[in-house]
Amino acid sequence: MNAENPPMEGEPLIKPSTTDHPLHEAICEACRTVHDPEIPVNIFDLGLIYTIEIDDAGNVNVLMSLTAPGCPVAGEMPGWVEDAVMAVPGVQSVTAQLVWEPQWGMDMMSDEARLELGFM
Repeated sequence: MNAENPPMEGEPLIKPSTTDHPLHEAICEACRTVHDPEIPVNIFDLGLIYTIEIDDAGNVNVLMSLTAPGCPVAGEMPGWVEDAVMAVPGVQSVTAQLVWEPQWGMDMMSDEARLELGFM
């Protein structure tokens, strides 16, 4: 989404995940093993994983963001996600892609992350 192609009214800002796939929960758990070294909460509960798409062959595409574009591990984090998800039995391939829209916000964190970081 950008200025040339604004979202249509009612269109979700974040593409929906393939939640009905049998590998979805295991992939979410794999994402929970990845941490930003500066924040003591996993990137899934931080709300940095926007979309997990899984096709019938077990190929996975992850759309993710960062808390800030200048994050010191921005170049490495997608690779960490790919490595974690690739370890899930049944996954054939993984691509993790950084996206900046919508911009990450603290409202995207899970209650567990808010509690861990002292925001609740």
